[in-house]
Amino acid sequence: VFQKLCSLVLCIESVGKLLVLFGQDFLREQLFSASSEKTRLDGNAPRARCGPGDCGDHVVIINTRHIAFSGNKWEQKVYSSHTGYPGGFKQVTATQLHLKDPTAIVKLAVYRMLPKNLQRRTMMQRLHLFPEDVIPEDIEKNLLQEIPQPRAVPRRLDEYTPEEIAAFPRVWTPPKDFRRK
Repeated sequence: VFQKLCSLVLCIESVGKLLVLFGQDFLREQLFSASSEKTRLDGNAPRARCGPGDCGDHVVIINTRHIAFSGNKWEQKVYSSHTGYPGGFKQVTATQLHLKDPTAIVKLAVYRMLPKNLQRRTMMQRLHLFPEDVIPEDIEKNLLQEIPQPRAVPRRLDEYTPEEIAAFPRVWTPPKDFRRK
């Protein structure tokens, strides 16, 4: 998906760690992953800060096919581009872009958060996106750490068992003579 992955093995030892993040555990518009990925890609993570040198970590994001938008944003969010030629303005919704390339939304979220300078391309080469949890063996053997999610994804009501629902503490119990209007 990104550049040539065969060159990744050569630069892992000299550049930094190879970290993994699970894409199904976050909402895209929260961008908590994009901002944490940004600090790791540009080498400004507290562990990796090394001055003016180029020392960012490689970040592997898997399951990008399973990201989520809140509300009606799959139809409302529009991604635009222009070819530079007359009539070259293109717009696609998030749904159309996600069906065409399941990694594109996460890629654009991280790309837009990176600094607008010459190092942006180098930082983006350290980002490796995969739509499912299948990743190449040379990348998998070099994974060192899983980036923890900032908060747990809440369960839906249908995922709770009846015993858990019954054991949940009641905030208010209506009186016997209570009538709903």
